[in-house]
Amino acid sequence: MQHLLSQIKQCTVCAPHLELGANPVVSANSNAKIVIIGQAPGTKVHKSGIPWDDASGKELRKWLGVSEATFYDENIFAIVPMGFCYPGKGTSGDKPPRTECAPLWHQQLLDKMPHVKLIILIGMYAQNYYLKDSAKRTLTATVANYLVYLPDSFVLPHPSPRNRFWRAKNPWFERDVVPKLKETIAQLLT
Repeated sequence: MQHLLSQIKQCTVCAPHLELGANPVVSANSNAKIVIIGQAPGTKVHKSGIPWDDASGKELRKWLGVSEATFYDENIFAIVPMGFCYPGKGTSGDKPPRTECAPLWHQQLLDKMPHVKLIILIGMYAQNYYLKDSAKRTLTATVANYLVYLPDSFVLPHPSPRNRFWRAKNPWFERDVVPKLKETIAQLLT
């Protein structure tokens, strides 16, 4: 695992397309029980090198019902984004994650984590990549049907503060989905 992580952290495949350069951010351990697959690091995470080290991460930890120490315990959580580097600024937020990372690195990482019990798929990019034809037409429909993907996968919207309007329009998410997520995580941690 350490050799693979070292290879990933030295990866420059996308460097010509990255306005801030390559700085792959990933956290994994062969003992991990839960894998979080999100989009790509933002600028703050690009600078710190710590996954989910921002407002989105704070919200995600709240949804999961875990402390910062538990979240960053690599024996519990592996954090593997769809794109390992900050993709750059787009017209409305950050650009989509680079498409090279997942096919290049994900399966190699997952193969080295035999104890994984749950994969949390955050956002449309992760859901479409992993769920393929079983993903619904929209992120909202996929998340509304979250029970279909259990016990192997748990689907979530991105916890970004930019998504507060989506959450306001979909109160069922905080009412129904978040408690089930917390319950699922608590069971895996016992």
